[in-house]
Amino acid sequence: MALQAQAELAKEKIHVRVVSMPCMELFAQQDEKYQQETLGGDLPKVAVEAGVRFGWDRWIGPKGGFVGMDSFGASAPYQKLYEHFGITAEKVAETVKGLI
Repeated sequence: MALQAQAELAKEKIHVRVVSMPCMELFAQQDEKYQQETLGGDLPKVAVEAGVRFGWDRWIGPKGGFVGMDSFGASAPYQKLYEHFGITAEKVAETVKGLI
């Protein structure tokens, strides 16, 4: 999804970096220089998570964007949940544009 959004944004000459963070705990153990180089320092950041925002603010900062769930308790096939919560490539691209 993030890569799909990246491709769509590139068509508009908006170049973004996609970083996969499968384990926040391991990333937190890396030195700060590595973290900053990986995440782009002061660049705007958007987290995409098929879950809740909890924990992401540390990495995206107070002005960062988030695409994911904002509540618990929904149950359905993931495609329906993604649509319900707006977890789509289009929403990721829209969120990026809102930060630049």
